[in-house]
Amino acid sequence: MSGEHPDTNSQQIDGDQYKELINAGLIWLRTNQESVNALNVFPVPDGDTGTNMVLTLQAAYDEISNSSEKQVGVLAEKLAHGALMGARGNSGVILSQIWRGFSKGIGENKNLDGKTLAEALHQAQVTAYKGVVRPVEGTILTVCKDMALAAEKALQETTDPYQILEIVTDAGQVSVDNTPELLDVLKEAGVVDAGGKGLLHIFEGMIRYLNDEPLDIEPVHVQPLSVIGRQEAMSSAEPGQDYEVIVDFQPHGQLELEAFYQDLEEIGTSIQVGEGDGMYRMHIHVPSDKRYEPIDYTMTLGTISKVHIENLMIQMDPSLSGQDEEEPIKMTSVSPGEVALVIISPGIGFSRIFASLGAAAIVEGGQTMNPSTQEILGAFEDLPTDLVIILPNNKNILMAAKSAAELTVKQVEVIPTVTVPQGLAAMLRLIPGQTLEQVTEEMLSAMSEIESGEITTAVRDVEIDGIDVKEGEIITLHNGKLVGSNKTLKEGCLTFLEVAKATELELITMFHGENINREDAQAMAEYIQEKYPDQVVELQYGGQPHYQFILSIE
Repeated sequence: MSGEHPDTNSQQIDGDQYKELINAGLIWLRTNQESVNALNVFPVPDGDTGTNMVLTLQAAYDEISNSSEKQVGVLAEKLAHGALMGARGNSGVILSQIWRGFSKGIGENKNLDGKTLAEALHQAQVTAYKGVVRPVEGTILTVCKDMALAAEKALQETTDPYQILEIVTDAGQVSVDNTPELLDVLKEAGVVDAGGKGLLHIFEGMIRYLNDEPLDIEPVHVQPLSVIGRQEAMSSAEPGQDYEVIVDFQPHGQLELEAFYQDLEEIGTSIQVGEGDGMYRMHIHVPSDKRYEPIDYTMTLGTISKVHIENLMIQMDPSLSGQDEEEPIKMTSVSPGEVALVIISPGIGFSRIFASLGAAAIVEGGQTMNPSTQEILGAFEDLPTDLVIILPNNKNILMAAKSAAELTVKQVEVIPTVTVPQGLAAMLRLIPGQTLEQVTEEMLSAMSEIESGEITTAVRDVEIDGIDVKEGEIITLHNGKLVGSNKTLKEGCLTFLEVAKATELELITMFHGENINREDAQAMAEYIQEKYPDQVVELQYGGQPHYQFILSIE
């Protein structure tokens, strides 16, 4: 932190104080980033709400961090712009809308008093709700609304903005805790809403800063056992921390959490602890030479029932994919008046396929790393045509793609592809010489003719959509919906093909990811061909992380 500590008796928040408070919220959100990621409802290895919100707020703060501006209204407007351009994922886009509304409520005010703060929060929730086509209660929207209502009510007793911040934060905690009562899917998964929790952390960081509490040390706490599982390796692995170790154990007596955390901090990082029915789960990242120390240490405290060790760095070895280095991807050139296609691609294999089908620009990203609004905008702003179509290929990128489309003077259509197979099907309808309207109509039609499947490994135990999922099992998603949890990869693939009624269609395409080698993928394709002799089975390299297969049936 920089700057002097704010005078909380002034009943005014000036420009410098505003920057300090935003920075505090950012630091505290980053400190709790992985715990927010772990709140992902689906037990997939790429929950990234915390990461998206951190990157969005970082982009926002970068707009004001070195500014000499003293007027809060101007700073709030700059912050909102930075959040909009840096927004990643749906949670990031909604967060950017919150800051946009917050800026509207402040207007041209030089300082932020209690009344203006309440108005800013009111406008924040109004703008956020308007930015979502079908608002859902029990999400970040609800938490923002409850915080705004708390600020309005607080004005009856005080106009001190610092006191109102405390009241608002307390209300946010109550709202977050209540989200499972408003959204059944959260209750089934045993978690609170991740976006709402992220928003709460931002305001908690402000309060911790005001109270001189540390911002870079996460407080010792125990989460539900179900949310402590295998984390997304490459985004959370620190240099030198090569192994992930997870230990389930039942302590001999009362577990002293403070001492437990302190001892683990001597061994590694990324420490998380979960508890349920008297059983504890410990998660930690350690160097190679310490990969057995957490196990030995935990054995002194209780009886171990299960151990999982995974080499985090092995995913950096390109030989796992079985793919040779190839020439750089060559995009399709477009002329003025032609339709340019901008594609979001989750893997190098998919990028080559999209390029071969006529993509003018490809933005790397997908479920694992959502591209920002700025990155999507930058992909087509310099193209020599004013006619653009964006294929986001992921539901969590759709809002950012639409934001990019609204920020340009070009004619941009966003085709709401939420899976990569849908995007590929849309691409195949591209006919040179068609108008933007004709291409859009053809692509929208193609989306409904594809069945999409995703096969990955569950990172935690959970019961959702009536399916009992166990950590380490192979889970199957059909058009984004969880439809099965099985012991083997073969069973996972067959579950999708059965649910998608593959016998009624002709072509099964299997795109294998970077976490399964070519030989094993080929063996799986041959197995599927034996089970479905009347269908054509094709195998291609997608290169996507975490998902052994993405499947398409048409």
